[in-house]
Order: sequence, then C-alpha cells, then structure tokens
Amino acid sequence: MRIIEERRSLLVPIVMVLFFFNTCHLQVMSCPMQTTNCTDQDRKLLEFPLNLEYLEAEFFLFGALGFGLDTVAPSLTMGGPSPIGAQIANLDRLTRDIVLQFAWQEVGHLRAIKKTVKGFARPLLDLSKKSFAKVMDDAFGRKFVPPFDPYANSYNYLIASYLVPYVGLTGYVGANPKLHCPASRKLVAGLLGVESGQDAVIRTMLYARAKHIVHPYGVSVAAFTDRISDLRNKLGKRGVKDEGLVVHKAMGAEENVAGNVLVGDKMSLAFDRTPEEILRIVYGTGNESIPGGFYPKGADGEIAKSYLD
Repeated sequence: MRIIEERRSLLVPIVMVLFFFNTCHLQVMSCPMQTTNCTDQDRKLLEFPLNLEYLEAEFFLFGALGFGLDTVAPSLTMGGPSPIGAQIANLDRLTRDIVLQFAWQEVGHLRAIKKTVKGFARPLLDLSKKSFAKVMDDAFGRKFVPPFDPYANSYNYLIASYLVPYVGLTGYVGANPKLHCPASRKLVAGLLGVESGQDAVIRTMLYARAKHIVHPYGVSVAAFTDRISDLRNKLGKRGVKDEGLVVHKAMGAEENVAGNVLVGDKMSLAFDRTPEEILRIVYGTGNESIPGGFYPKGADGEIAKSYLD
C-alpha cells in the first residue's frame, strides 16, 4: 500500500509537467491565429477579393436573370451602389443554365468571405456595354464597329466572361502562401477550387468554338482570347501570366500540345498575381493608383484604398 502511494506521489508531478508541456505546445501551434500579424494580414488579403466576387456575382446574375444582388441578396451589398449598365444577356438555354449556376456560386462566395471577415460595401461597378467595349478596343488596338456588346448573344457573353474568373483565381493563388491562419488558407483553397472550375468551364466552351468567327468583327473566338490575355499581361506588368486558348506548341503542356484549354506555367501550375497586378488589370489603366474600367471610383478594402490615398 505504501509503495502504491509513493508511486502515485511521483506520477502527479509528471502528469502536471506533461499537461503544462502540451498546453504550451498547443498555444505555440495556435499562436499564428492570435497574433496581430496573422489577423491583420489575413483580413486584408481576404477582404480584397470581395471586389472581384461582387463583380462576378453581378455580371452573372444580371446576365442570367436580368437582376442582381439588390434583388437576390440585398444584405450582402451593405448598401453599396447598384452596378452601372448591367442587363440580361441573350443566351441559349445551356449557356444561361451554366451562367446561373455561376451566379449563385458567387453569392455563396460573398457569404463565405463575409462570414470570416467584416468586408465592405459593394463598390460602384461599371458593367455597361461601353465598359466591355473599351476592353475589347484596347485588346485589339482599334475601335470595333459596332462596339462590342457582351449581352448580345452567347458567344459575346462567354468572351466577356473570359475576362472575369481567371483574374480572381490568380489572385487566390498569389494570396495563399501569404496567409498565416489555417482557416484563412482553407477558405481561399475552397474559393480557388470553384473559381478555377468556372474558368475551366468558360475556357472549354470557348475552346469548342475556337475557330468560330465572331460577327461582325471577322475575328475568331481564339483570337479574342489571345488578345485579351495579351492585354492583361501588358496591364499587369509582371510578364506572361495569361494565355489564350491556342498557343505555340513550345508554350503548351510539356511543349507537346498547342491546345490550351487550361492555362498554366511550364509545369502546368496556375499563375499567381498580387493585388497590385489585379488592380492594374481591372482598372484597365495599368496603374493601381488610377481607377477606371469596371471600377470607375476604385476598388475597396484596405489594400486597394491604400493606393487611392
């Protein structure tokens, strides 16, 4: 009995030491979640893509239904201004079905991000025909006559959609290694997965029509994607991070194919972009401090506003 009591007396401090060690270990492991650096940097990086998620949600909702967040989820706008010029598109049944799925997915993305960070009100978005027409004019270096209308038909709408998810997904790729909290990285991975899927669907639908001549411009679908990608590379100012649907074989996967339905680097990994690169592209100015394009008054969030200030 005495021996048992002595062993018990020895076990108590050992258990206490182990408990103390494990508690400290858990605190160290969870430390990034509690540091100012983690919460502040993660917050900024998670808030920034709301700018693009708002744009995608409104463009897809209006394209499929003729109305947007003000109707389907007004609380998500946080009182931000309604988009300029957005309208229902003249789509075939399949394209409308797919675009509607994208639209509701984007609503979900807004909810997911705002469940994690406070976010900000919907910024002013210019989704007018004029806004898209300017992008196409800049991409081709000439004015289209008549001006490009993204809402005119399924071909035009898909080409216009080529502008949207890809920029966002490169931003998620760029943000992921900068995030400290596991919850933040999990959220971005989930967003990236669906955004990449959307981009893949759009590119596949366009690839199936790559040789189709878009009237009245006399330009193929593939040529549109090439010029848009070239423009984004030019505006981003960080080299080639964008490619059209058909490339030189030397630029294709393992230098073996010219088809480029999924874009990637030499090892077929997704390209990354910084918030600064994204702002240069979506503003259409090549300068993160000069608003324009789809964001006439600039994007919101601490990162974007730091350049406007």
